[in-house]
Amino acid sequence: MSRRALLLINRQSRNGARSFEMAIAALGRHDIEIVYPDPSLTLSEAIYACADRIDLVIVGGGDGSLNTAAAALMATGLPLGILPLGTANDLARTLAIPKDLNRAVAIIAAGNLRQLDVGMVNERPFFNVASIGFSASLAKNLTAASKKRWGVLGYAFAALKLFRQSRPFTVQIDHHGQQETVKTMQISVGNGRFYGGGMTVEQSATPDDGQLDVYSLELDHWWEMLALAPYLRRGTHGKWRKVRAFPATALTITTRRPHAINADGEIVGTTPAQFSIRPQAIKVFAPPAK
Repeated sequence: MSRRALLLINRQSRNGARSFEMAIAALGRHDIEIVYPDPSLTLSEAIYACADRIDLVIVGGGDGSLNTAAAALMATGLPLGILPLGTANDLARTLAIPKDLNRAVAIIAAGNLRQLDVGMVNERPFFNVASIGFSASLAKNLTAASKKRWGVLGYAFAALKLFRQSRPFTVQIDHHGQQETVKTMQISVGNGRFYGGGMTVEQSATPDDGQLDVYSLELDHWWEMLALAPYLRRGTHGKWRKVRAFPATALTITTRRPHAINADGEIVGTTPAQFSIRPQAIKVFAPPAK
């Protein structure tokens, strides 16, 4: 039985034009009919405009593109197919969706759906992580041009440049009836498993466990982040003495002066930040969870 899919790919991105043609061919082999959006519409607007004549939405891009589509997907209830065409592709990594386009299309065609939680910060959705501090500064300084030219290496170049400029700042954390004031380099609130090109939010985190995973890097010097990096990669940083880590379903973060909030690699506002979780808010085509 043929299904109608809204295909959303930024043809101006790094490999967008070529990927667009490949996706059309691969979807056609699986009897998935393509609906093309009005090019003047944003991703979110296109989903709303086509909602009554499609069966699913396919987004080809990175985590920023998926984040842009999240609110419309939640509102319409349409299932999401992911073609990992971005720089980091952390949600795809979390769901074990391969970067190979033909294999990613085959997962959509197979029809297995997972119900994912969605994190919310100041009523803005995020799939992977929202953070304040170092990674938000990194997101502000990592230009689209450098991502297009260097790919994942762009993150490394920008991070090295910012390391020496990082200084602790004071935050107030309110959660589960507790109030804590700490000095931190970064505080992150994770919904999925991976972020930042393969860093791990917490080693046991899943995108459908009904909770957020919070950590605060309460370091004194920027060079301590270099020592911590391998543990952040594995998701075992919560065992460090200078890392505060805990699960939550809601929390508020306040700072003395406004700090940028990074959600899935995009700056979405400034503190204060109110976090919550929407359990099983979006359906995504993915391999069965192991």
